[in-house]
Amino acid sequence: MGCCDSSPGQHATAHFRTTGHPVVQSYEPGEDWFWDYAADELRASGPALAPPVSHPEGQPAPGPAGRVPADWARSLRG
Repeated sequence: MGCCDSSPGQHATAHFRTTGHPVVQSYEPGEDWFWDYAADELRASGPALAPPVSHPEGQPAPGPAGRVPADWARSLRG
């Protein structure tokens, strides 16, 4: 499942807090980095994930197009 913190619900952080799964991988096309919430640091590698490894090239983030409120960025928690 693809989730991110640049979405209104900041799903990646919420997933970590709920499940304790500490490592996330970028879901952007062409990116290949991992973030470790437990260590609060960028990682060069992480667990192998099942495909797909990114959202479709033409899909915006957050997305999908037309399903996210226009003022979504104001709802991000700082």
